[in-house]
Amino acid sequence: MQDRRIHSRRRILEGSLALGLGLGLGCGLAAGTPLAAAAVPTPHQTPGPFYPQRLPEDVDADLTRVEGRAQPAAGEAVEVFGRVTDEAGRPLADARVEIWQCDAFGFYHHPRDRGGQADPNFQGYGRMLLGEEGRYRFRTIRPVAYPGRTPHIHFAVSGPGVSRLTTQMYLAGHPQNARDFLYNAISDPAARDSVTVAFAAAGGGPTEGRFDIVLGRSLLPG
Repeated sequence: MQDRRIHSRRRILEGSLALGLGLGLGCGLAAGTPLAAAAVPTPHQTPGPFYPQRLPEDVDADLTRVEGRAQPAAGEAVEVFGRVTDEAGRPLADARVEIWQCDAFGFYHHPRDRGGQADPNFQGYGRMLLGEEGRYRFRTIRPVAYPGRTPHIHFAVSGPGVSRLTTQMYLAGHPQNARDFLYNAISDPAARDSVTVAFAAAGGGPTEGRFDIVLGRSLLPG
């Protein structure tokens, strides 16, 4: 019953965000997709110490609302969207995208995170399946800094036959980027730019940022 409730809520959310995503029939690159200029593979980054030890009951694509709670999460609501492709621009279908991050007060939903009280109205973690076009969209909060780190959102992509990619998304222009050891560990400027995202209000709609994820050859079958 819980799985049916999660899937139902996911369908409602995706419809309200006008995703128009159909689930792929098999995990892999869509056939017949026109080739594009080679893109920079998204760099690997550490999952950090705070990947959830136990997933929340609510794991849908809206992290700003927790089922059964009346109040939304603290912080500025934003939407993060994009596509998952190979280096030639061919989309990955039916794989899973996960995100996790700290709340607006700098706490993760994790027992090892400084013993603080995480925002109970923030889901902290979400996941969804990619459709045939490799698109995803999450509603979450604008990431904030916590001790020792610039604001970021953790991402992971995985699926049958696809090696797991874990990375982090950063805010363009944030002053703490210059001092963040993991952000600056990405030595290739193009790769660092690929995980740096600018957020803006689009046409009077929600504040959003586009983060496209490119899987390198070593992560794909064949």
